[in-house]
Amino acid sequence: MNVLVIGNGGREHAILTALAKSPKVGKLYCMKGNAGTAQIAENVNVDYMNINAVKEYAAAHPEIDYYVVAPDDPLAMGLVDALEEMGKRCFGPRKNAAIIEASKAFSKNLMKKYGIPTAESETFESYDKALEYVRKKGAPIVLKADGLALGKGVLVCDTLKQAEEGLKEIMLDKAFGSAGSKIVIEERMNGLKYTPGEEVSVLTFTDGKTIVPMITSCDHKRAHDGDKGLNTGGMGTFSPCPFWTPELEKEVMDTIIVPTMNAMNSEGRTFKGCLYFGLMRTDKGMKVVEYNSRFGDPETQVVLPMLKTDLMEIFEAVTDERLSEVKIEWESGACVCVVLASGGYPLGYAKGKEITIGNVGDCSIIHAGTAIKDGKLVTNGGRVLDVVARGVDIDDARRKAYAAVANINWENMQYRTDIGIKYRKG
Repeated sequence: MNVLVIGNGGREHAILTALAKSPKVGKLYCMKGNAGTAQIAENVNVDYMNINAVKEYAAAHPEIDYYVVAPDDPLAMGLVDALEEMGKRCFGPRKNAAIIEASKAFSKNLMKKYGIPTAESETFESYDKALEYVRKKGAPIVLKADGLALGKGVLVCDTLKQAEEGLKEIMLDKAFGSAGSKIVIEERMNGLKYTPGEEVSVLTFTDGKTIVPMITSCDHKRAHDGDKGLNTGGMGTFSPCPFWTPELEKEVMDTIIVPTMNAMNSEGRTFKGCLYFGLMRTDKGMKVVEYNSRFGDPETQVVLPMLKTDLMEIFEAVTDERLSEVKIEWESGACVCVVLASGGYPLGYAKGKEITIGNVGDCSIIHAGTAIKDGKLVTNGGRVLDVVARGVDIDDARRKAYAAVANINWENMQYRTDIGIKYRKG
């Protein structure tokens, strides 16, 4: 089959890399892609946020058999609906299911209605009422822009002053655009020792009838070492999660994962695709921090290299609602991803800086924000490259990843030096 993956970041390059291993796959395409995807797929210069433009391209290219819609925005806009209405086979949820990520207010209400454990919260469209609530509750407190904000629309406020400033930033200054027209305000969940809880990402494959968790991973959202600085789209990941046990997996399957699939079915919003669960281990058990309606970035970069089963086989089974027939298997060992970013990210940063890549051993270099300019590889985004290493354990993979990082450079490159060390025992 000829397969087109929609998106232009590290997640899409990682998906294409996994699909390229499948004997079921013929030619690969990527819309719009980057310098890395161009090495294994034909980049298609069409704006995937323009549904009509994508439909025109699809109509003109009947040789493409399957579409993977990877980013959140086109899913929320209904790109899968539009392609399926043309008779195209797709991986990804329809618009009415993608709302589970596109609206935090929707997902919080869903969890309340169906008794799925999450933080106590309230939703506001009025700045004055939100401010009154924040002053009543005090800090620490968490502010979440309702809509999509490139993974950056969450502010964890340790003081009331931070909360008041954050509320103004989201609702009045529109730091996240229209995503902040409505706001979800929630308690900060406590960990087992009344410190911030331990987080884990559990991506799942689901066809709406069966839901299968992938290997676990842990993200590093803050820009700087020690989880300091602003929230980003993610500065690195590792897999598997050190505190994940079979007992925790059973608890999460019984109280969160299966109930969420069933809740979406009950709402007439059957979810087919990759449903992502951002979870926290708290003093009151496992709770949902967030849902995503697609593969996480950069979680995908450490999860898919561990997948033994043919990814295309899984995608087709999801589309055809026969996921229960596929045995999904994983490699042993561990995987670490270190994100290399442009200086200044997640705020202002320069583009067009020439990248040099030396000896990276057996690590994979996944491209996120890159381009070719005058025959040279240059930076073209905030998150630029993902260095991915597999090892016998997290420490081994971490050592390999940072050895490779030492041989990559561009002007003002920034990265965290502590990926893979949180949650370690002892």
